[in-house]
This record gives sequence, structure tokens and C-alpha cells, in this order.
Amino acid sequence: MKPFDIAAIGELNVDLILNGIESEPEIGKEKFAADMTLTLGSSTAIFAANAASLGSKVCFVGMIGKDVFGDLVCDSLGAKGVDTGYLIRSGKVATGATIVMNYGEDRANLTYQGAMDIMGYDDIDLSVFENTRHIHLSSLFMQSALLRDLDKVLAKAEENGVTVSLDTQWDPVEKWEMDWKKVLPKVTVFLPNEKELMALTGTEDIESAIAAVEPYIGKAMVVKMGSKGSLLVKKDGSRNFLASFLNKEVVDAIGAGDSFNSGFISAFVAGHSLENCQRNGNLTGAINTTAAGGTGAFSSRKAAETCAIEKFKTELL
Repeated sequence: MKPFDIAAIGELNVDLILNGIESEPEIGKEKFAADMTLTLGSSTAIFAANAASLGSKVCFVGMIGKDVFGDLVCDSLGAKGVDTGYLIRSGKVATGATIVMNYGEDRANLTYQGAMDIMGYDDIDLSVFENTRHIHLSSLFMQSALLRDLDKVLAKAEENGVTVSLDTQWDPVEKWEMDWKKVLPKVTVFLPNEKELMALTGTEDIESAIAAVEPYIGKAMVVKMGSKGSLLVKKDGSRNFLASFLNKEVVDAIGAGDSFNSGFISAFVAGHSLENCQRNGNLTGAINTTAAGGTGAFSSRKAAETCAIEKFKTELL
């Protein structure tokens, strides 16, 4: 048995979340927010923390600075049960940070990339590929060195019989410079949302986007569709649309897609069917919206289970 079910490889930063903003910011003017939260941020970190809370054995491979924000990231991951032994601390650059201006189910982000942008394959302790059963990659377009070295990461995973999930997330500069026809066949589970998939493939509608990537799917793709639900597309072309678990009292939607990923992949490494993994992802995505920030609703497995039953009348896998 390997010591870890999942190794999350990716970006690390803190989120400074502003809620209850009176109106959109304007140059030269000051606006007020009613609430502020400083918390563990980054898509990959939210995924890792929530997957660990759900019961998976998770470690994290990422780079942070030797600073207060780096301490917060490391301590927060550890408190969630994520192993931090593979974290790299740099004295050259600061830990990344994102200011999140939250407006209901939408938001505007401003990010300083810092250490996350310089970690590449050569910085990684390669023993992680021997010590995990699955690798999750996220937010590649915010990590230029990791994106550059993606072929090496995927080759090393294949060499060690490690399954891989990928959520590219949005490209902030909207260039979408990734050879997805080469990358996707090496990815076990691809986890985009609708807008990301259309942008990545350069298509105008979701059906065209799915048709473009379908010949290159590894094992499966799940297209996240927000409040509508999700669409599972298997390598053989079969599909399963699953409506969402609706929360009528959304606190915020920060990290909902990452929480979907954590629910799906936690179930996947536990050996559940793709359809059950999809259902678990829909559920964890919905649970996410019941508390502030990407990890607020996942303080423990029991907390998530209680929320699933009380709010959505169903059980987590």
C-alpha cells in the first residue's frame, strides 16, 4: 500500500475574501465591504484540504515563500490533515496571494503569483510519484514552470502507474497555450467547466467543445455546469448528465468547482463507479456553497456528512 491516495501538485496562496461589497470598485474611489476573511486559497489547495477532510490520504507538492502567508498556508493544510512534507519553501519570492471581491455567485479576483509561478519538475521530490496512487493537477495557466514541464510530470506518473486528474482552470491571459491533444490522452479524468472547455478548444458552444476533445479523453471527462449540474463523458462516448443539488441559501460559490473535484476524486480513488463519483462531486460542490470560502464547509468529515443530510437529504460516499 502506498502512503498517499492523492498527491495534489499545484499552486498555493492565501485568499483575502471581501463579502458584502456595496458596488464594484472604481479607479480613484473607495468602496466598503461588510465582511473580510483571510484563509487558505488556491484551487489546488482547496481541493487537497477538502479531499483530506473527506477521508482521503493527501499530500501536497507546491512552493511557498518563507513568510507569514507561507506559514498560514502550511499550517492550514496541516490542520486539514494534508501532509506538507513535500512543500518547497523559497527565500527568493513571496507566497502567492489573491484578493477575492465576491458578488453573490460571481466574483472578481486579483492575484500575485509569487512562488507558485516558479515551481517546475526539477523542484519536485520525485519520490512522491512512488508514494501516491493518484495525482491531481490544477490551475496550470497560473504556473508557467509547471505548465512548461507538464509532459515530464505526466510521463513520471505513467512510469509509476499513477492515475491523473486535471482541472486546467481559467487562463488569466486567455492564450490557452496547451497542446491538449497531446496532454489529454495521458490524463485519466479531465475536469473542466463549460467556459474553460470552450476556451481551451476555441469553440463557440459546449457540444462543439465536447466533440473536439472526445477522441482524446483518457478514461473520462466531467464538465462542470454550475447550478445546472455536471455532464460525465466516458472514453467510449457514453454520457451521464446529473442535475445539481441546489442550495437556495448560497453563502458564496468560491471553490465550488474545486470541492466538486475533491468529492469526485475521493470517490474515484476509493474505487467507486464514475457515475457515483459524479454524484459525490455534485454533492460536495453544493456543500461548499453553504459556508464562506473554499474550505469553510469542510471543517471535518462529520460536518460535511451532517450538511449533506440536513441540507440535501442525501449521504456522502
